[in-house]
Amino acid sequence: MSVTKERKSLVKSITEKGKTMEAEMSFFDHLDVLRKHLVRSVLAIAVFTGLAFYYYDFIFDTVVMGPRKGDFWTYRMMCKMVEAFPKYIDKDFCITSIPGKIINTQMAGQFTLQLNSSVICGIVLGIPYLLFELWKFIRPALHENERRSASGFVFFASVLFLLGVLFGYYIVSPLSVNFLSNYSVSKEIENTITIDSYLSSVATLTLGTGIIFELPVIIYVLSKLGIMTPKFMRSNRRYAVVLILVISAIVTPTADIMTMLIVSAPLFLLFELSIFISANIERKRNKELNGAA
Repeated sequence: MSVTKERKSLVKSITEKGKTMEAEMSFFDHLDVLRKHLVRSVLAIAVFTGLAFYYYDFIFDTVVMGPRKGDFWTYRMMCKMVEAFPKYIDKDFCITSIPGKIINTQMAGQFTLQLNSSVICGIVLGIPYLLFELWKFIRPALHENERRSASGFVFFASVLFLLGVLFGYYIVSPLSVNFLSNYSVSKEIENTITIDSYLSSVATLTLGTGIIFELPVIIYVLSKLGIMTPKFMRSNRRYAVVLILVISAIVTPTADIMTMLIVSAPLFLLFELSIFISANIERKRNKELNGAA
């Protein structure tokens, strides 16, 4: 009798061990699939990085150093606004030159500059493909209705990111560069900026704004999971307004109220769009529950 029990116990333990090994293999299989998606994404970013490295003369002179030039698109538009509304906009709003001097202080500084700026361009251009690979990884785990509702994830996330990058590059970066280059606590201190500091500031502002513009996508995911609701967002709108103004003040360290409002306006629109998206998801969920009832 005891032998029979031991056999059953052994068979049971072997069966449970087999299920555990199967689950572990499934987990590692998923990791292997994810690894392949990430490898393809890294290769795409590497290709874009190589192209940026090859065309570096254009990347550096036109893109990287653009916000430092007086004829940059943003500054020309600001001068046109002054010409169109001279009674309402101060002439100081028109920017024709950026003071200060940019220097390199390291032996390999210029090579590192070329490499780092090429990598940044590669990441910016490769983000849409990275989102596409992540979507391909997540898609098989979704139900058919979830696949349909999230079918435009890659497109909308990519568009919002690129819009954020463009807004950060053409609005946030030049306004911040102009303010910080002109800011001085004493006439005896000359602004001499290292190229690493300049590149880091422009890249942070540009990529940071691109990530901030992903707010509607984040709210969509949180609403789908039931974590975020439109009621919560509406009831805390006043706190969101304060937070947006604080973010705008940090992103654009300038005492100019108009500049802060220019930066904060898209964030207000994104927040309201996020409320609309969350409300739409909640409405569909309630409709499905009422239909099932």
